[in-house]
Amino acid sequence: MSDSEQELGITESKEYSTGDWYAEVVQKAELADYAPMGGFIVTRPRGYQIWERIQNNLDGWFKETGVQNAYFPLFIPEGHLEREKDIVEGFDPEVAWVTQGGYDELEERLAVRPTSESIIAPYMSQWTRSHRDLPLRLNQWCSVVRWEATETKPFFRTKEFLWQEGHTAHEDEAGAWEETMLRLDQYERVYEDVLAMPILKGRKPDHDKFPGAHTTTTVEALMPDGKSVQGGTSHYLGTSFGEAFDITYIDENEDEQTAHTTSWGLSWRAMGALIMTHSDDQGLVLPPTLADPQVVIVPIWQDDNVDEILGYAEEIESRLEAAGIRVHLDDRDHRNPGFKYNEWELKGVPLRVELGPNEMDEETATFVHRPDGESATVDATDIAETTEDHLDTVFAKLYASAEETLEGEIREAESREEILGTIGQHGGYVKCGWCGDEDCEEPIKDAIAAEIVMVPLDRDEEPIHDECAICGDAAEETAYFAKTY
Repeated sequence: MSDSEQELGITESKEYSTGDWYAEVVQKAELADYAPMGGFIVTRPRGYQIWERIQNNLDGWFKETGVQNAYFPLFIPEGHLEREKDIVEGFDPEVAWVTQGGYDELEERLAVRPTSESIIAPYMSQWTRSHRDLPLRLNQWCSVVRWEATETKPFFRTKEFLWQEGHTAHEDEAGAWEETMLRLDQYERVYEDVLAMPILKGRKPDHDKFPGAHTTTTVEALMPDGKSVQGGTSHYLGTSFGEAFDITYIDENEDEQTAHTTSWGLSWRAMGALIMTHSDDQGLVLPPTLADPQVVIVPIWQDDNVDEILGYAEEIESRLEAAGIRVHLDDRDHRNPGFKYNEWELKGVPLRVELGPNEMDEETATFVHRPDGESATVDATDIAETTEDHLDTVFAKLYASAEETLEGEIREAESREEILGTIGQHGGYVKCGWCGDEDCEEPIKDAIAAEIVMVPLDRDEEPIHDECAICGDAAEETAYFAKTY
Protein backbone atom coordinates (compact mmCIF):
# COMPACT_ATOMS: atom_id res chain seq x y z
CA MET A 1 0.00 0.00 0.00
CA SER A 2 1.34 3.44 -0.90
CA ASP A 3 1.91 6.20 1.65
CA SER A 4 -1.09 8.09 0.31
CA GLU A 5 -3.32 5.04 0.68
CA GLN A 6 -1.98 4.42 4.20
CA GLU A 7 -2.76 8.02 5.13
CA LEU A 8 -6.24 7.71 3.66
CA GLY A 9 -7.38 4.87 5.90
CA ILE A 10 -8.65 4.86 9.49
CA THR A 11 -5.96 3.71 11.92
CA GLU A 12 -7.93 3.78 15.19
CA SER A 13 -10.43 1.18 16.40
CA LYS A 14 -14.07 2.06 17.04
CA GLU A 15 -14.33 -0.66 19.66
CA TYR A 16 -11.13 -0.06 21.59
CA SER A 17 -10.40 3.68 21.18
CA THR A 18 -13.76 5.20 20.35
CA GLY A 19 -12.81 8.82 20.96
CA ASP A 20 -9.69 8.77 18.80
CA TRP A 21 -11.51 6.77 16.13
CA TYR A 22 -14.35 9.28 16.02
CA ALA A 23 -11.99 12.25 15.69
CA GLU A 24 -10.12 10.48 12.88
CA VAL A 25 -13.33 9.70 10.97
CA VAL A 26 -14.52 13.30 11.23
CA GLN A 27 -11.25 14.64 9.85
CA LYS A 28 -10.39 12.02 7.24
CA ALA A 29 -13.94 11.88 5.87
CA GLU A 30 -13.57 15.65 5.41
CA LEU A 31 -16.45 16.62 7.69
CA ALA A 32 -14.66 19.12 9.94
CA ASP A 33 -11.33 20.55 11.05
CA TYR A 34 -10.35 22.06 14.37
CA ALA A 35 -10.44 25.86 14.62
CA PRO A 36 -7.51 27.87 16.05
CA MET A 37 -9.59 28.65 19.17
CA GLY A 38 -10.04 25.70 21.48
CA GLY A 39 -13.52 24.23 21.52
CA PHE A 40 -14.53 25.43 18.04
CA ILE A 41 -14.59 23.62 14.70
CA VAL A 42 -14.59 24.50 11.02
CA THR A 43 -17.34 22.60 9.22
CA ARG A 44 -16.18 21.48 5.79
CA PRO A 45 -18.52 21.28 2.79
CA ARG A 46 -18.99 17.51 3.11
CA GLY A 47 -20.02 17.97 6.73
CA TYR A 48 -22.22 20.98 6.12
CA GLN A 49 -24.18 19.26 3.37
CA ILE A 50 -25.20 16.57 5.88
CA TRP A 51 -26.47 19.28 8.22
CA GLU A 52 -28.30 20.92 5.31
CA ARG A 53 -30.19 17.73 4.51
CA ILE A 54 -31.22 17.30 8.16
CA GLN A 55 -32.20 20.95 8.18
CA ASN A 56 -34.20 20.72 4.96
CA ASN A 57 -36.24 17.78 6.22
CA LEU A 58 -37.08 19.42 9.53
CA ASP A 59 -37.68 22.84 8.02
CA GLY A 60 -40.20 21.40 5.58
CA TRP A 61 -42.07 19.60 8.36
CA PHE A 62 -42.09 22.73 10.51
CA LYS A 63 -43.56 24.83 7.72
CA GLU A 64 -46.20 22.18 6.96
CA THR A 65 -47.38 22.63 10.56
CA GLY A 66 -47.63 26.41 10.65
CA VAL A 67 -44.12 27.50 11.64
CA GLN A 68 -42.55 30.64 10.14
CA ASN A 69 -38.81 31.27 10.13
CA ALA A 70 -37.38 34.48 11.54
CA TYR A 71 -34.02 35.71 12.77
CA PHE A 72 -33.12 37.50 15.99
CA PRO A 73 -29.87 39.21 17.06
CA LEU A 74 -26.82 37.25 18.13
CA PHE A 75 -26.38 39.53 21.15
CA ILE A 76 -28.81 39.71 24.07
CA PRO A 77 -28.73 42.63 26.54
CA GLU A 78 -28.04 41.50 30.08
CA GLY A 79 -31.29 43.12 31.26
CA HIS A 80 -33.29 40.90 28.91
CA LEU A 81 -31.73 37.76 30.34
CA GLU A 82 -32.42 38.93 33.89
CA ARG A 83 -36.14 39.29 33.21
CA GLU A 84 -36.29 35.50 33.34
CA LYS A 85 -34.12 34.75 36.37
CA ASP A 86 -34.17 30.99 35.78
CA ILE A 87 -32.49 31.54 32.39
CA VAL A 88 -29.64 33.49 34.00
CA GLU A 89 -29.16 30.96 36.79
CA GLY A 90 -29.38 28.02 34.39
CA PHE A 91 -26.93 29.37 31.83
CA ASP A 92 -24.65 31.64 33.86
CA PRO A 93 -21.49 29.46 33.59
CA GLU A 94 -22.08 29.03 29.85
CA VAL A 95 -22.60 32.64 28.79
CA ALA A 96 -19.92 34.49 26.80
CA TRP A 97 -20.14 38.26 27.41
CA VAL A 98 -19.24 41.20 25.17
CA THR A 99 -18.14 44.18 27.26
CA GLN A 100 -16.46 46.40 24.65
CA GLY A 101 -17.34 47.56 21.15
CA GLY A 102 -14.55 49.14 19.17
CA TYR A 103 -12.71 51.43 21.65
CA ASP A 104 -15.70 51.97 23.91
CA GLU A 105 -16.81 50.00 26.93
CA LEU A 106 -20.47 49.06 26.65
CA GLU A 107 -22.96 50.54 29.10
CA GLU A 108 -24.69 47.16 29.33
CA ARG A 109 -23.06 43.80 28.83
CA LEU A 110 -24.25 41.79 25.84
CA ALA A 111 -24.57 38.01 26.06
CA VAL A 112 -23.68 35.92 23.03
CA ARG A 113 -26.91 33.95 22.84
CA PRO A 114 -26.85 30.66 24.73
CA THR A 115 -30.55 30.35 23.80
CA SER A 116 -32.99 33.00 22.59
CA GLU A 117 -36.12 32.94 24.77
CA SER A 118 -35.20 36.25 26.38
CA ILE A 119 -34.68 38.10 23.07
CA ILE A 120 -37.59 36.50 21.21
CA ALA A 121 -40.20 36.65 23.98
CA PRO A 122 -40.43 40.49 24.08
CA TYR A 123 -41.30 40.52 20.39
CA MET A 124 -43.80 37.72 20.81
CA SER A 125 -45.38 40.03 23.39
CA GLN A 126 -45.56 42.88 20.86
CA TRP A 127 -46.97 40.65 18.13
CA THR A 128 -49.65 39.04 20.30
CA ARG A 129 -52.69 41.15 21.11
CA SER A 130 -55.76 39.03 20.52
CA HIS A 131 -56.64 35.35 20.65
CA ARG A 132 -56.84 35.68 16.86
CA ASP A 133 -53.04 36.15 16.82
CA LEU A 134 -52.54 32.71 18.37
CA PRO A 135 -51.01 30.29 17.99
CA LEU A 136 -47.82 32.17 17.08
CA ARG A 137 -45.12 29.83 15.78
CA LEU A 138 -41.57 31.08 15.13
CA ASN A 139 -38.32 29.28 14.39
CA GLN A 140 -34.78 30.35 13.67
CA TRP A 141 -31.79 28.48 12.29
CA CYS A 142 -28.69 29.90 13.92
CA SER A 143 -25.69 29.19 16.10
CA VAL A 144 -25.44 29.54 19.87
CA VAL A 145 -22.43 29.73 22.18
CA ARG A 146 -22.06 27.91 25.48
CA TRP A 147 -18.66 28.69 26.84
CA GLU A 148 -18.30 26.16 29.64
CA ALA A 149 -17.78 23.23 27.24
CA THR A 150 -14.40 21.73 28.14
CA GLU A 151 -14.03 18.19 26.82
CA THR A 152 -15.09 19.12 23.31
CA LYS A 153 -15.83 16.69 20.50
CA PRO A 154 -16.79 17.80 16.97
CA PHE A 155 -20.59 17.99 16.58
CA PHE A 156 -21.20 16.35 19.98
CA ARG A 157 -19.97 19.21 22.15
CA THR A 158 -18.40 22.44 20.93
CA LYS A 159 -18.52 25.96 22.34
CA GLU A 160 -20.39 27.18 19.28
CA PHE A 161 -22.88 24.89 17.58
CA LEU A 162 -25.56 25.07 14.92
CA TRP A 163 -29.18 24.36 15.73
CA GLN A 164 -32.76 25.41 15.25
CA GLU A 165 -34.83 26.86 18.03
CA GLY A 166 -38.59 27.10 17.81
CA HIS A 167 -40.68 29.40 20.00
CA THR A 168 -44.48 29.37 20.13
CA ALA A 169 -47.31 30.99 22.06
CA HIS A 170 -50.76 29.47 22.65
CA GLU A 171 -54.04 30.28 24.34
CA ASP A 172 -53.93 27.44 26.83
CA GLU A 173 -52.01 24.49 28.23
CA ALA A 174 -53.69 21.99 25.92
CA GLY A 175 -52.58 23.83 22.79
CA ALA A 176 -49.05 24.36 24.08
CA TRP A 177 -48.70 20.73 25.17
CA GLU A 178 -49.94 19.52 21.79
CA GLU A 179 -47.26 21.72 20.19
CA THR A 180 -44.58 20.35 22.52
CA MET A 181 -45.42 16.78 21.55
CA LEU A 182 -45.73 17.59 17.82
CA ARG A 183 -42.15 18.85 17.75
CA LEU A 184 -40.91 15.90 19.81
CA ASP A 185 -42.59 13.57 17.30
CA GLN A 186 -40.88 15.42 14.44
CA TYR A 187 -37.52 14.92 16.14
CA GLU A 188 -38.29 11.22 16.45
CA ARG A 189 -39.19 11.22 12.76
CA VAL A 190 -35.94 12.84 11.65
CA TYR A 191 -33.91 10.29 13.63
CA GLU A 192 -35.87 7.27 12.45
CA ASP A 193 -36.71 8.24 8.84
CA VAL A 194 -33.64 10.31 7.91
CA LEU A 195 -30.78 9.27 10.20
CA ALA A 196 -31.82 5.57 10.35
CA MET A 197 -31.64 5.61 14.15
CA PRO A 198 -34.25 4.39 16.65
CA ILE A 199 -34.63 6.55 19.77
CA LEU A 200 -36.35 6.57 23.13
CA LYS A 201 -38.85 9.32 23.99
CA GLY A 202 -39.32 10.62 27.50
CA ARG A 203 -39.02 13.69 29.67
CA LYS A 204 -36.25 15.03 31.83
CA PRO A 205 -36.56 14.74 35.63
CA ASP A 206 -37.63 18.04 37.15
CA HIS A 207 -34.13 18.82 38.43
CA ASP A 208 -32.74 18.56 34.90
CA LYS A 209 -35.41 20.37 32.89
CA PHE A 210 -34.84 23.56 30.90
CA PRO A 211 -34.55 26.60 33.21
CA GLY A 212 -38.02 28.05 33.70
CA ALA A 213 -39.81 25.19 31.96
CA HIS A 214 -42.82 23.30 33.27
CA THR A 215 -41.80 20.10 31.40
CA THR A 216 -38.82 19.21 29.21
CA THR A 217 -39.31 16.30 26.82
CA THR A 218 -36.43 14.57 25.08
CA VAL A 219 -35.43 12.03 22.47
CA GLU A 220 -32.46 9.91 23.56
CA ALA A 221 -30.19 7.95 21.21
CA LEU A 222 -27.90 5.16 22.36
CA MET A 223 -24.36 5.11 21.02
CA PRO A 224 -22.43 1.89 20.33
CA ASP A 225 -20.17 2.59 23.32
CA GLY A 226 -23.19 2.45 25.63
CA LYS A 227 -23.55 6.21 26.22
CA SER A 228 -26.75 8.15 25.62
CA VAL A 229 -27.04 11.28 23.50
CA GLN A 230 -29.75 13.85 24.14
CA GLY A 231 -30.92 14.05 20.56
CA GLY A 232 -33.38 16.95 20.78
CA THR A 233 -35.61 18.58 23.38
CA SER A 234 -39.07 20.13 23.34
CA HIS A 235 -40.15 22.25 26.31
CA TYR A 236 -43.58 23.18 27.60
CA LEU A 237 -42.79 26.43 29.37
CA GLY A 238 -46.17 26.98 31.02
CA THR A 239 -46.87 30.67 31.67
CA SER A 240 -43.51 31.54 33.28
CA PHE A 241 -42.14 33.27 30.18
CA GLY A 242 -45.54 34.77 29.38
CA GLU A 243 -45.59 36.37 32.82
CA ALA A 244 -41.95 37.49 32.73
CA PHE A 245 -42.23 39.07 29.28
CA ASP A 246 -45.91 40.09 29.32
CA ILE A 247 -47.01 37.76 26.52
CA THR A 248 -50.74 38.31 26.94
CA TYR A 249 -53.80 38.33 24.73
CA ILE A 250 -57.45 39.38 24.86
CA ASP A 251 -59.69 36.32 24.79
CA GLU A 252 -63.14 35.96 23.24
CA ASN A 253 -64.73 37.41 26.40
CA GLU A 254 -62.53 40.53 26.19
CA ASP A 255 -60.52 39.40 29.21
CA GLU A 256 -56.72 39.56 29.29
CA GLN A 257 -54.98 36.18 29.55
CA THR A 258 -51.36 35.07 29.78
CA ALA A 259 -50.15 32.95 26.89
CA HIS A 260 -48.69 29.48 27.33
CA THR A 261 -45.38 29.11 25.48
CA THR A 262 -43.08 26.39 24.19
CA SER A 263 -39.55 26.16 22.87
CA TRP A 264 -37.85 23.29 21.09
CA GLY A 265 -34.48 22.65 19.48
CA LEU A 266 -32.33 20.14 17.67
CA SER A 267 -28.62 20.75 17.08
CA TRP A 268 -25.89 19.26 14.98
CA ARG A 269 -25.30 16.87 17.87
CA ALA A 270 -27.58 14.72 15.69
CA MET A 271 -24.68 14.55 13.23
CA GLY A 272 -22.34 13.35 15.95
CA ALA A 273 -24.83 10.64 16.88
CA LEU A 274 -25.18 9.67 13.22
CA ILE A 275 -21.42 9.36 12.71
CA MET A 276 -20.88 7.46 15.94
CA THR A 277 -23.76 5.04 15.34
CA HIS A 278 -23.23 3.93 11.75
CA SER A 279 -19.55 4.44 10.94
CA ASP A 280 -16.91 1.73 11.24
CA ASP A 281 -13.17 1.08 11.08
CA GLN A 282 -13.19 1.76 7.32
CA GLY A 283 -14.55 5.27 7.88
CA LEU A 284 -17.80 7.16 7.60
CA VAL A 285 -21.10 5.37 6.90
CA LEU A 286 -24.08 7.46 5.80
CA PRO A 287 -27.69 6.47 5.13
CA PRO A 288 -28.81 7.18 1.55
CA THR A 289 -31.16 9.89 2.84
CA LEU A 290 -28.16 12.07 3.73
CA ALA A 291 -25.36 10.93 1.44
CA ASP A 292 -24.15 12.97 -1.52
CA PRO A 293 -23.35 11.14 -3.66
CA GLN A 294 -25.61 8.24 -2.83
CA VAL A 295 -23.93 6.13 -5.52
CA VAL A 296 -20.38 6.14 -6.85
CA ILE A 297 -19.62 4.46 -10.16
CA VAL A 298 -16.13 2.98 -10.46
CA PRO A 299 -15.24 1.96 -14.04
CA ILE A 300 -12.62 -0.78 -14.40
CA TRP A 301 -10.73 -0.63 -17.68
CA GLN A 302 -7.58 -1.69 -19.48
CA ASP A 303 -5.73 0.37 -22.06
CA ASP A 304 -7.53 -1.31 -24.95
CA ASN A 305 -11.13 -0.76 -23.71
CA VAL A 306 -11.06 2.48 -21.76
CA ASP A 307 -13.35 4.38 -24.15
CA GLU A 308 -15.95 1.61 -24.27
CA ILE A 309 -16.01 1.15 -20.48
CA LEU A 310 -16.28 4.89 -19.86
CA GLY A 311 -19.08 5.14 -22.42
CA TYR A 312 -21.02 2.41 -20.62
CA ALA A 313 -20.37 4.08 -17.25
CA GLU A 314 -21.58 7.45 -18.54
CA GLU A 315 -24.76 5.82 -19.83
CA ILE A 316 -25.45 4.29 -16.42
CA GLU A 317 -24.66 7.62 -14.74
CA SER A 318 -27.10 9.53 -16.94
CA ARG A 319 -29.90 7.05 -16.29
CA LEU A 320 -29.40 7.33 -12.53
CA GLU A 321 -29.24 11.13 -12.67
CA ALA A 322 -32.47 11.22 -14.70
CA ALA A 323 -34.17 9.30 -11.87
CA GLY A 324 -33.04 11.88 -9.31
CA ILE A 325 -30.37 9.70 -7.73
CA ARG A 326 -27.28 11.55 -6.50
CA VAL A 327 -24.49 9.79 -8.42
CA HIS A 328 -20.81 10.41 -9.09
CA LEU A 329 -18.73 8.78 -11.83
CA ASP A 330 -15.16 8.44 -10.62
CA ASP A 331 -13.27 8.47 -13.92
CA ARG A 332 -9.93 9.59 -12.50
CA ASP A 333 -7.18 7.95 -14.53
CA HIS A 334 -4.42 8.47 -11.96
CA ARG A 335 -6.10 6.32 -9.30
CA ASN A 336 -6.64 2.57 -9.51
CA PRO A 337 -10.00 0.97 -8.62
CA GLY A 338 -8.77 -0.30 -5.24
CA PHE A 339 -7.79 3.18 -4.13
CA LYS A 340 -11.18 4.51 -5.25
CA TYR A 341 -13.00 1.76 -3.35
CA ASN A 342 -11.18 2.68 -0.13
CA GLU A 343 -11.64 6.42 -0.58
CA TRP A 344 -15.38 6.24 -1.18
CA GLU A 345 -15.81 3.77 1.67
CA LEU A 346 -14.00 6.26 3.92
CA LYS A 347 -16.36 9.02 2.78
CA GLY A 348 -19.45 6.97 3.49
CA VAL A 349 -21.06 6.54 0.06
CA PRO A 350 -23.85 3.94 0.59
CA LEU A 351 -23.62 2.12 -2.77
CA ARG A 352 -20.71 1.42 -5.12
CA VAL A 353 -21.36 0.39 -8.72
CA GLU A 354 -18.47 -1.47 -10.38
CA LEU A 355 -18.44 -1.57 -14.19
CA GLY A 356 -15.83 -3.65 -15.97
CA PRO A 357 -15.63 -5.58 -19.26
CA ASN A 358 -17.90 -8.38 -18.03
CA GLU A 359 -20.60 -5.96 -16.88
CA MET A 360 -20.39 -4.07 -20.17
CA ASP A 361 -20.63 -7.22 -22.29
CA GLU A 362 -23.51 -8.65 -20.27
CA GLU A 363 -25.25 -5.28 -19.70
CA THR A 364 -25.11 -5.69 -15.94
CA ALA A 365 -23.63 -3.84 -12.98
CA THR A 366 -22.02 -5.03 -9.77
CA PHE A 367 -23.47 -3.37 -6.66
CA VAL A 368 -21.55 -3.26 -3.36
CA HIS A 369 -23.27 -2.09 -0.16
CA ARG A 370 -21.15 0.16 2.05
CA PRO A 371 -22.28 -1.06 5.48
CA ASP A 372 -21.32 -4.70 5.06
CA GLY A 373 -19.65 -5.18 1.66
CA GLU A 374 -22.50 -7.35 0.36
CA SER A 375 -22.32 -7.49 -3.44
CA ALA A 376 -24.74 -8.43 -6.19
CA THR A 377 -24.65 -8.43 -9.98
CA VAL A 378 -27.81 -6.87 -11.36
CA ASP A 379 -29.36 -6.45 -14.80
CA ALA A 380 -28.90 -2.92 -16.09
CA THR A 381 -32.28 -2.84 -17.85
CA ASP A 382 -34.07 -1.21 -14.91
CA ILE A 383 -30.92 0.19 -13.32
CA ALA A 384 -32.56 3.22 -11.67
CA GLU A 385 -35.36 1.25 -10.01
CA THR A 386 -32.90 -1.46 -8.95
CA THR A 387 -30.58 1.16 -7.48
CA GLU A 388 -33.40 2.70 -5.45
CA ASP A 389 -34.29 -0.75 -4.11
CA HIS A 390 -30.70 -1.32 -3.02
CA LEU A 391 -30.50 2.11 -1.40
CA ASP A 392 -33.65 1.23 0.56
CA THR A 393 -31.99 -2.02 1.61
CA VAL A 394 -28.88 -0.16 2.81
CA PHE A 395 -31.06 2.16 4.89
CA ALA A 396 -32.92 -0.82 6.36
CA LYS A 397 -29.62 -2.52 7.27
CA LEU A 398 -28.40 0.56 9.11
CA TYR A 399 -31.66 0.96 11.01
CA ALA A 400 -31.83 -2.74 11.93
CA SER A 401 -28.28 -2.72 13.27
CA ALA A 402 -28.93 0.36 15.41
CA GLU A 403 -32.24 -1.08 16.60
CA GLU A 404 -30.57 -4.32 17.64
CA THR A 405 -28.00 -2.34 19.63
CA LEU A 406 -30.69 -0.31 21.40
CA GLU A 407 -32.95 -3.24 22.23
CA GLY A 408 -30.08 -5.22 23.70
CA GLU A 409 -28.93 -2.36 25.92
CA ILE A 410 -32.03 -1.65 28.04
CA ARG A 411 -31.80 -3.49 31.37
CA GLU A 412 -33.53 -3.33 34.74
CA ALA A 413 -32.11 -2.98 38.24
CA GLU A 414 -33.52 -3.06 41.76
CA SER A 415 -30.62 -1.71 43.80
CA ARG A 416 -27.81 0.83 43.71
CA GLU A 417 -25.31 -1.98 43.36
CA GLU A 418 -27.18 -3.42 40.37
CA ILE A 419 -27.28 -0.02 38.67
CA LEU A 420 -23.55 0.53 39.18
CA GLY A 421 -22.62 -3.01 38.17
CA THR A 422 -24.81 -3.09 35.07
CA ILE A 423 -23.75 0.28 33.69
CA GLY A 424 -20.15 -0.33 34.70
CA GLN A 425 -20.06 -3.65 32.86
CA HIS A 426 -22.40 -3.12 29.93
CA GLY A 427 -23.21 0.59 29.57
CA GLY A 428 -26.57 1.25 27.98
CA TYR A 429 -29.76 2.16 29.82
CA VAL A 430 -30.76 0.86 33.23
CA LYS A 431 -34.42 1.19 34.22
CA CYS A 432 -35.24 1.27 37.90
CA GLY A 433 -37.70 2.61 40.42
CA TRP A 434 -37.01 6.15 41.63
CA CYS A 435 -38.53 8.14 44.45
CA GLY A 436 -38.23 11.42 42.57
CA ASP A 437 -35.56 12.91 44.86
CA GLU A 438 -32.53 14.40 43.08
CA ASP A 439 -30.32 13.26 45.98
CA CYS A 440 -30.83 9.67 44.88
CA GLU A 441 -29.13 10.42 41.56
CA GLU A 442 -25.93 11.64 43.22
CA PRO A 443 -24.53 8.26 44.39
CA ILE A 444 -24.72 6.97 40.81
CA LYS A 445 -23.37 10.16 39.27
CA ASP A 446 -20.49 10.32 41.76
CA ALA A 447 -19.52 6.67 41.35
CA ILE A 448 -19.67 6.17 37.56
CA ALA A 449 -20.72 9.52 36.04
CA ALA A 450 -24.12 8.14 35.01
CA GLU A 451 -27.31 10.15 35.45
CA ILE A 452 -31.06 10.01 34.93
CA VAL A 453 -31.42 10.80 31.24
CA MET A 454 -35.20 10.50 31.16
CA VAL A 455 -38.38 9.31 32.84
CA PRO A 456 -41.62 8.26 31.10
CA LEU A 457 -43.57 10.96 29.28
CA ASP A 458 -46.80 10.12 31.05
CA ARG A 459 -46.59 11.43 34.61
CA ASP A 460 -49.35 9.00 35.61
CA GLU A 461 -47.53 5.93 34.31
CA GLU A 462 -47.00 3.40 37.07
CA PRO A 463 -43.32 2.74 37.86
CA ILE A 464 -42.05 -0.72 36.96
CA HIS A 465 -40.72 -1.24 40.50
CA ASP A 466 -42.40 -0.57 43.83
CA GLU A 467 -39.30 0.86 45.53
CA CYS A 468 -36.62 3.38 44.69
CA ALA A 469 -33.51 1.38 43.81
CA ILE A 470 -31.27 3.82 45.70
CA CYS A 471 -33.04 4.71 48.94
CA GLY A 472 -35.77 2.08 49.21
CA ASP A 473 -38.65 4.57 49.55
CA ALA A 474 -41.79 4.16 47.45
CA ALA A 475 -41.08 4.62 43.74
CA GLU A 476 -42.81 7.57 42.07
CA GLU A 477 -41.19 7.19 38.64
CA THR A 478 -39.25 4.82 36.42
CA ALA A 479 -35.83 6.35 35.88
CA TYR A 480 -33.52 5.59 32.96
CA PHE A 481 -29.90 5.88 34.06
CA ALA A 482 -27.04 6.09 31.53
CA LYS A 483 -23.68 7.65 30.90
CA THR A 484 -23.94 10.55 28.49
CA TYR A 485 -22.09 12.59 25.91
